[in-house]
Amino acid sequence: MGKKNRKKTDTANQPLPAEKATVIQAGQSPSYSFNSFRFQAILLTIIGLVCFANSFKNLYALDDQVVILKNEYVQEGFAGLPKIFSSDAIASFYEQYNSEQQLSGGRYRPLSIATFAIEQQLFDTVRTDNTVKLINQSETKPPGTLAYIRHVVNVISYILSVLALLYFLRNFIFKEQPLIAFLTSLLFIIHPIHTEVVANIKSLDEIFSFLFFMLTFIFAFRYHETEKKKDLWLAMAFYFLAFLSKEYAITLLVLLPMLFYIVKKDTLAKSVTRAFPYLLVAVVFLLIRTSVIGITNTAESSDIQNNPFFFATDIEKLATKIQILLHYLSLMFYPNVLSCDYSYNTIPYVDFSNGWVWLSLFIYTGMVVAMIILFRKRNIISFALAFYLLHLFLVSNLVFDLGATMGERLAYHSSLGFVMIIAIGINFLLQKINQPILQKITLVALCSVLVFWSAAKDIKRNKEWMSADTVALADVKKYPNSMVLNSNSAMALINLASLQSDSVKKIKILDSAVANLKKAVTIYPLLVNAYLNMGVAYAQEGNLDKAKESWDSVKVISPNDPILPQHYEYLGITYYNKAFLSEKTDPKMAVYLFEKATECDPNNAGYLNAVAIGYYYVTKEPEKARQAWEKSLRLVPNNQPALIGMALFNKK
Repeated sequence: MGKKNRKKTDTANQPLPAEKATVIQAGQSPSYSFNSFRFQAILLTIIGLVCFANSFKNLYALDDQVVILKNEYVQEGFAGLPKIFSSDAIASFYEQYNSEQQLSGGRYRPLSIATFAIEQQLFDTVRTDNTVKLINQSETKPPGTLAYIRHVVNVISYILSVLALLYFLRNFIFKEQPLIAFLTSLLFIIHPIHTEVVANIKSLDEIFSFLFFMLTFIFAFRYHETEKKKDLWLAMAFYFLAFLSKEYAITLLVLLPMLFYIVKKDTLAKSVTRAFPYLLVAVVFLLIRTSVIGITNTAESSDIQNNPFFFATDIEKLATKIQILLHYLSLMFYPNVLSCDYSYNTIPYVDFSNGWVWLSLFIYTGMVVAMIILFRKRNIISFALAFYLLHLFLVSNLVFDLGATMGERLAYHSSLGFVMIIAIGINFLLQKINQPILQKITLVALCSVLVFWSAAKDIKRNKEWMSADTVALADVKKYPNSMVLNSNSAMALINLASLQSDSVKKIKILDSAVANLKKAVTIYPLLVNAYLNMGVAYAQEGNLDKAKESWDSVKVISPNDPILPQHYEYLGITYYNKAFLSEKTDPKMAVYLFEKATECDPNNAGYLNAVAIGYYYVTKEPEKARQAWEKSLRLVPNNQPALIGMALFNKK
């Protein structure tokens, strides 16, 4: 780059006009008492605890079941670590259910899962060889004990990641404008869209990823300034840990050169060259990932739960994905209505006749153009836009199928770019106020409003994330057309009904559960879990025939469902016991119930013997009785009830 251009871009690098100065200038007497890093860090820690400490008492929810509770590698504690680092993130679940890889591209994110295994070893019980071994305790702790510890870890890790962000921005990006660094960190730590990441234990992978992003940035910049090899090795180590947390780390290969070019004024070629060591780390990780999970299946899934765009035309797929980008942006600005699920049919398919699609396309095209223009001017807003767009692009389904329409946790990284731009904007507007006292009042008032509003939303949302049941019941009211929310909320109602002693209230709750499940199967008629839960609801109501009808639907859709035999076994026993109670008062009803028990478990010799007696003595169908006893003898040779029954025919 020529000297003339260099001079021009140096002035353009300032994100805001230099002559205006910022509200707080480094090296000058601070206008406000929070100018020091220590004070700001303490303040952010307090605010973070206020916003998220009530999540400590939460239990497990949603994917926690698959990733933690039903993950045998996690339950093995230290012994499970080798398997965790040498397997897909959901490998244990697939093994237990004899299932194939269902998520396109697979998932290799062992760091957070290894943390869960370590917590299991240190604070609870571990499973070894199908037994449970107590660790450092005389008896098993209550189920909520370890959940509490894990929620504490999530919140502490979250706060540490924000403090790392504050340190990075203050010391390397906004040295002369520390207010922007503080505002960015403040907006990030309070943003309600982060409640899913913090309150859902499984999302520790997102928090770790962001934390190691920041640490990579810090030591990469230190190395740029000091040329000490120790800083380079630390930067590369933290970058590798970012990869082990989540594959998002690939974006740093673009973001780091951008920062070197914008902030450090390196030439473009030199900026790219400085990123070469991090490219080596990325290559090493990709080789490890490939060796562990291989080249996984990337074919389109026909299961709407793992492919929410399956029923859409190609045009509808593209248009809907573009519109969803606008949903993300709207949640960044106004995170008022939040949900744990956006699956089919929460966001209906649209085509290019929809005005929101074009608005989204216009806004995001403008962002890309602005990013390019500002990058050439070495303006830090270009980096903020890139941070937002790159991470959102990875989760947009435009290139990689995620198996999900959208998710608040998926916007976690992108939100940094958003709040950074908002912080720069606030700082810019404050500069327009010439009176220092009015500046201070305006800043304090604005921050107070944002903190109080966000904290109220965070605390309320954390309560909704208490468990899988509470969050489903809360969110189905917001998004009543979600297939998954209708199914999950029904399961929550069934659980609630099981705790009711009042039979009238219990039936009313179960009826609500059935209504939600019927809506779920109306949205998607092949939803196995909905039929399974519908059968459970009907069984608890005492409507055994409806329960069997529901489970028979599962048998048609998914004949090898691993849970179905358990349900049929329960139903068979219930029919059988009910038949015995009806024998004296209504013999024909007893025969009918014995038949139903046999249909549930056709290989149960006891059921066959009972129904055979009914056929022979009650309904006067000796041939049916003979067939039942003969089958009973084939199943259990020489069993006495069947031999006695067959003797009746021998006498004749």
